[in-house]
Amino acid sequence: MNVVDSSGWLEYFAAEPNADFFAPAIEDTAKLLIPALCLYEVFKRILQQRGEGNALQAVAVMQQSKVVELTADLALTAARTSTDYKLPMADSIILTTANAHQATLWTQDSDFKDIDNVQFIAKRATSSNLKHTTVGRDQPKG
Repeated sequence: MNVVDSSGWLEYFAAEPNADFFAPAIEDTAKLLIPALCLYEVFKRILQQRGEGNALQAVAVMQQSKVVELTADLALTAARTSTDYKLPMADSIILTTANAHQATLWTQDSDFKDIDNVQFIAKRATSSNLKHTTVGRDQPKG
């Protein structure tokens, strides 16, 4: 199983330099879990930068996989994870979701780079950004 954090989704949707790193995990929808928090983060960013239509299109793609809700148990475990790894709230919820499902976390967020079961790639500088692209990647294969 795989979890792609919000930075990975945004990279993928904007066809930024690390998009190909995230593509195998994102396009294998049968093995992909989506923390509900990632829906929030991706929708918000794309809404701000590209408008509601593009934001809705992005989360529709994401919802082709299994969405994992934030439960009370997951929230409490995430609080422990946050304390143990000194992670911000969102990062700890995403990591805890991956760990709870024995999934690999795919990210370009340096907060995760030395944590087990994480596939990390450093964010590369780009000449474009999400404001100038659309959710234009092919639909993930199911």
